[in-house]
Amino acid sequence: QVQLVESGGGLVQPGGSLRLSCAASGIIFSIYAMEWYRQAPGKQRELVAAITSGGSTNYADSVKGRFTISRDNAKNTMYLQMNSLKPEDTAVYYCKGVGRLLVYWGQGTQVTVSS
Repeated sequence: QVQLVESGGGLVQPGGSLRLSCAASGIIFSIYAMEWYRQAPGKQRELVAAITSGGSTNYADSVKGRFTISRDNAKNTMYLQMNSLKPEDTAVYYCKGVGRLLVYWGQGTQVTVSS
């Protein structure tokens, strides 16, 4: 059974930091491209950051220079380090695993940036 489990969300003040984790099981993690998405209330889900199986990364313009995506294949885990958080970063954050034929989603973790 494939599972992607996000953790690390919470409430943080503007300017603060959080690190999200996405732990994968049931897949050969190292061959999957992995992505972070977010969805704010009333808005469409959007791609935040992506990392290929080889470690190449890509970011949405809104988070460039503030967020860092990484992966640890030995731990079957992907991370999203989020710094200089803004209220507009408030959303449910989802991880997604992209294989050659199949795609898997996690259940999401809430990030709220507020004073």
